[in-house]
Amino acid sequence: MELPIHSGKKSQRKTHKGFTFIELMVVLVVIALLTSIALPHYFSGLKKSKEAILREDLSVMRKAMDHYYADKNQYPASLQMLVDEQYLKFIPPDPITERTDTWQTTPAPEKLNQISDVHTSSNEVASDGTLYNAW
Repeated sequence: MELPIHSGKKSQRKTHKGFTFIELMVVLVVIALLTSIALPHYFSGLKKSKEAILREDLSVMRKAMDHYYADKNQYPASLQMLVDEQYLKFIPPDPITERTDTWQTTPAPEKLNQISDVHTSSNEVASDGTLYNAW
């Protein structure tokens, strides 16, 4: 009986470290699935936060107009006048249009040079089905 000759070299078996293509594809599918679930909730939350900011900004500006009227017995000529006379610290940016110059003002009854209300100029539909510019 002959013994196999051992050359003293280690086995030539290759060991690969890393992931297979199938494992990588499974991970990518799981990430895509989680993203497709999370993104709609993110955008829905973002829209609701913009709506809350819009409601608050409109309320603050309308109260400032009412205080101006209570103090001076007339409405301001512009939103900037509310800032100039320190009824507002600044004109807030419209959260829907993200600009400060897109607010739409409504003239006071029988006083075309005074404003008594303010709205956003956006024609987009809110999450409750109403138009933002109707708020």
